Amino acid sequence: MDGEYENMSGRYGKNLSKQKDFWVEFFANRRDGGHRSSAEEFISKEAKEKLFHLDGGETLLDFGCGAGELLVHYAPKYEKMVGVDFSASMLDEASKKISERKCGNISLILADDKTVWDKLESSFDRITAAGVIQYLTLQEIDSFIFNASNYLNKGGKIVLFDILDPRLYPLWKIGLFSQDADFGKILCKIGFEFRIIISAALNNRPRDILEFAHNPDSIRKIANKYGFETTFVQSMYYEYKYHAIISRT
Repeated sequence: MDGEYENMSGRYGKNLSKQKDFWVEFFANRRDGGHRSSAEEFISKEAKEKLFHLDGGETLLDFGCGAGELLVHYAPKYEKMVGVDFSASMLDEASKKISERKCGNISLILADDKTVWDKLESSFDRITAAGVIQYLTLQEIDSFIFNASNYLNKGGKIVLFDILDPRLYPLWKIGLFSQDADFGKILCKIGFEFRIIISAALNNRPRDILEFAHNPDSIRKIANKYGFETTFVQSMYYEYKYHAIISRT
């Protein structure tokens, strides 16, 4: 690993690696996936956008499937699906949704980004993760892509959805994209965010509930190392997020 890569890992993930226990506790009793809206109409639209970028395949691994909101919408398009999450409460909700919709083609696994690979019994045409990458350091993303490549069928893709964009996320946080944005409100939000950062540092907890943003160039370099090319697409429903579509060159 060269010095530049180590510097990027330190910049975006140093604190994250020390605060894993915080996130395990935070998600321990969560029962929703944190979508912008829990309305069925919104989830359906979001799933359609993601299915467009997944672009086919017959088998799919959804890492960080959460409560299964997207998983059950993917189900009609795939023969076999596996949903993975480290939160037992999330998987409990996902199991209920799967049962309600009679999605017999979905199985669930309790695991994290390190333990999931030893629990898989087959490879997949598509491996995806939505709203997950910001909780991984660059080193962990490197390991994830490497391990995923070993469970990817020929012609398969790794699709990482909803990655926080460091170029846009700070602007969104201070309200610059709001329809009613004005100078006074933006200054208030900047002050609020500053207080959050100070409080987090004093209490040794993450400064942002959505965690860290990763530059597309960092994701591209990791993917290139394992023989992949990457296409980046702006999210339709989250103006501060992007998708990384990773496929073999």
